[in-house]
Amino acid sequence: MPTQPDDFMARALELAARARGRVEPNPMVGAVVVSQGQAIGEGYHQQFGQPHAEVNAIRDAGPEACRGATLYVTLEPCSHHGKTPPCVDAIREAGFARVVVAMIDPDPRNQGRGIDLLRTAGIDVEVGLREDEAQRLNAPFVKLTTTGTPFLTAKWAMSLDGKIATRTGDSQWISSPPSRHIVHELRGQADAILVGIGTALADNPRLTARPPGPRTATRIVADSRARLPLDSRLVASATDVPVLVAATDAAPPDQCTALRNAGVEVLVLPAHRGKPGIRALLEELGRRRMTNVLLEGGGELCAAALAEGVVDKLMVFVAPKLIGGRDAPTPVEGDGAGQMADALAAAAHTVERIGDDVLIEAWL
Repeated sequence: MPTQPDDFMARALELAARARGRVEPNPMVGAVVVSQGQAIGEGYHQQFGQPHAEVNAIRDAGPEACRGATLYVTLEPCSHHGKTPPCVDAIREAGFARVVVAMIDPDPRNQGRGIDLLRTAGIDVEVGLREDEAQRLNAPFVKLTTTGTPFLTAKWAMSLDGKIATRTGDSQWISSPPSRHIVHELRGQADAILVGIGTALADNPRLTARPPGPRTATRIVADSRARLPLDSRLVASATDVPVLVAATDAAPPDQCTALRNAGVEVLVLPAHRGKPGIRALLEELGRRRMTNVLLEGGGELCAAALAEGVVDKLMVFVAPKLIGGRDAPTPVEGDGAGQMADALAAAAHTVERIGDDVLIEAWL
């Protein structure tokens, strides 16, 4: 059991992460109740619309045990009425003497107001313990709240020499089974999965999570001319799992009608260099309160998204294989940087061994 302030907040962050994919567009929040240096209760926001972390932690500790205790919570307690009452009220009523908060809530309805109300009630409040980790955990919530657009993660698997398929287009399988298991977990936590029409035509993918996760992602194809075949796996399953084709006004009306009749949503977007604008697409997904979007290729779509500056994180699985071939595709095509000084640098990254592969997570 944790015994130090840093450890208590680390436990709260660990609890919060359990709800990934279950609470969006709400944030993931964890809380730990501490009395006389010992954790006596804990909780997290488990499901969208259900009680928040603070309430669950108070219930776990027992309201009487909370009097004079300290509450560690990963996000500023809410001060507004939503699907549940304000957590600030529950904290005051429980009689906490101190509250330690990892980060301020970026929601304009709160944004420091919850902390002010707690201090006005005579509760000692500390802010900033493990803030970087809390910000990283809830980066999708923060982005949606502050910009109105979802968090975009670009994912690919590649060989040691940077190829995502052979020169004939064969790509199954570059990565190991443990890596592919992680990808299916990511899909099951996403609101949308995005690919380009080239990938859809070459691979005929299903883009579903197997086994299913807590969320059912809308499968999106960036397809300027609405070329997605009616006999594709995506269209065949559109009545069971949503499919959206992001087209431009270059798409023939009869093809759009045929796709719509098959259960596919066709969204006509302004063209950006002849392709559906990725930023415009994300703005529309943000209006639908989507929080996490997973970009799974191909190389031209990845290049376009990076050029538009809308990619937040990369998840790159590197397999110990050499493919070779000047015509073998790479994960980021387009024109690329002209000078090394123009190369896009990651703000932070981590490296992890996954089976035979290496997973690099790079934050842009």
